[in-house]
Amino acid sequence: MTTRYIGCSGFHYKHWRGSFYPEKLPQREWFRYYCSHFQTLELNVTFYRFPRVHTLQAWYNDSPADFRFAVKAPRAITQYKKFIGTNNMLYDFYTAVKEGLQEKAACCLFQMPPNFQYDPAKLERIINSLDPTMNNVLEFRHSSWWNDEVFRSFSEHNISFCGMSHPALPNDLIQTAALLYYRFHGSEQLYSSSYSRETLIDFSKDLAKKHASVKHEFIYFNNDIGTNAIYNAQELKSILSNF
Repeated sequence: MTTRYIGCSGFHYKHWRGSFYPEKLPQREWFRYYCSHFQTLELNVTFYRFPRVHTLQAWYNDSPADFRFAVKAPRAITQYKKFIGTNNMLYDFYTAVKEGLQEKAACCLFQMPPNFQYDPAKLERIINSLDPTMNNVLEFRHSSWWNDEVFRSFSEHNISFCGMSHPALPNDLIQTAALLYYRFHGSEQLYSSSYSRETLIDFSKDLAKKHASVKHEFIYFNNDIGTNAIYNAQELKSILSNF
């Protein structure tokens, strides 16, 4: 049986006040309000600030029992060092995620920079750096990584290749592991464009074709401008309920 989680990339957006969060709701209550509408969250704050166990424990305690988190790895690992000399940082990151979120930690997302082009040595370095006891997801921002060698290697090591809707990259729904991961960044304007119902229906049809061989589906909307992430996530949930 496949479990499906649909949510947003981050939740603490001031421009959602009044459009999603009630005007008078204190910001300290925003996360719990978000949890009343969605069962998953992609933690983007950990990309900018290294996660601390007590902070993750607070999110663990404030979320429902069936809630699940995708945790984005710090940019120091992926953007600056690019997995070079990062063993200690990775150990600390994985340890914080495991201790802080426990069973609610669904996976770890590693987002590589746009100038990070495919190379077999880079692929091997990434694979050898990851903790195989966790569900790992790699998001690439250079089109050279969409190739059969990457897909094959990821499948062999149970690593999820992150599919995405992005103005400058392929939008294929890629499955390389039992956990399927997809991010909607805005197909025309990054972090801004809304998705039409027709586009979301087409995506749902493609997703249904993968359903039999997937155990977990994690789908996140990162087009937060204009509160489009909320609206699109809610609409996709509604569409997929009929599939």
